[in-house]
Amino acid sequence: MNLDTRITRRQRDTAGLVLDCEVISPVAHVAEPVGRGPVFETLLDYLDPVLDERLPPNAYIWGPAGAGKSAVVTALLSHLQPRRSQLGTIIHTATRTESHGNRAQSFVYVDARDAMTEFGLYHAILDGLVEDPIPTQGFKTETLRDNIRSALASPNRRALVVVDHVGEPRTYSLSTLTAMLDRLNDSLAWIAVGRTPPCELDCTPPAKHIEIPAYDPRTLVDIVTNRTMSGIGSRAVTHQQSRDIARWADGNAHDALAALFVAADRAIEHNRSTVTDADIAHATATIPHPCVSLAQVLLLPPTRQRVLRSLLDIPECDRSSVENTTTAIVADDSVDLSAGTLKRYLYELADDGIVERIRTDGSTSGRPPSRIEPRFPTQIFCQFYERKGTG
Repeated sequence: MNLDTRITRRQRDTAGLVLDCEVISPVAHVAEPVGRGPVFETLLDYLDPVLDERLPPNAYIWGPAGAGKSAVVTALLSHLQPRRSQLGTIIHTATRTESHGNRAQSFVYVDARDAMTEFGLYHAILDGLVEDPIPTQGFKTETLRDNIRSALASPNRRALVVVDHVGEPRTYSLSTLTAMLDRLNDSLAWIAVGRTPPCELDCTPPAKHIEIPAYDPRTLVDIVTNRTMSGIGSRAVTHQQSRDIARWADGNAHDALAALFVAADRAIEHNRSTVTDADIAHATATIPHPCVSLAQVLLLPPTRQRVLRSLLDIPECDRSSVENTTTAIVADDSVDLSAGTLKRYLYELADDGIVERIRTDGSTSGRPPSRIEPRFPTQIFCQFYERKGTG
């Protein structure tokens, strides 16, 4: 912990409970993930060829939800960036904020949740390889593919593409990703990151696959404690409460941080300077477990986020069926969609696991009525939604 963080922490300790949403958020990644030393060593072994200006073989990184796969991959690339620049290489992300000239070797990070189509994938890769920003319109998929080939046509140009969140409901499978990347230049290698074990994939995975297991209880306690100290205050949560959160989360860091966020937010609402056991009990009772990643929900198109926000304002009695839920949302003036479109959205959100259709009793024929229940941290979503001004 650096000096600025220590001073800020002490200021919070004397000023009462203050929630730093960015620090404690379950979608925020820290520069150095806790308890992942062995995983970093394995990944650095895999990346050894990069030191000799060569590409490593294609690879598949996998592990359960909340294991910190994205945190590990993005932290590794971020730390490698200044070191690789000394060797004539550069690391790009699909959302970079500054332009860089073409280099001999590039790392490109792509979030499949934000690049869900072949066009989106190629656009993100090309945007990471060239200096000038790539327009999102006026290009065909084939043109983007040809431009990537041209960017890698020089004998000394190489790229390692990291594609995160492969195989989720709204992203492409590993077999589809492999087919799309195989159409590109031979001077490109890739890493796919997903949750599915290699033995359950829809295709033969690369020979190199690296597992990132769920967090053990002790490490998860350390994660909760570190986020508490940086985002709330060192005395806001007791060690036993951190253990209770970690035990409930069962190895899932996203769920643990979501519970910490909700518990701290509730304590603030009640003007308390510390989090109580009742706050934690409320958090663990109201957050679905396991739940859909908040990042996945926040990357939904704005219209679908508006539907979800409206859904959360509907009393449970009005969500007894998809039909009743649709009727209630139609009455919300902020949602300018037809009943047919709303109903289709609800079914698609259920197929993606973001909401759940829970069958109700009394059905006789046809599609049984089902209550709509959210499967994501609703309280945190509402805060981020309002802050972002979606809608």
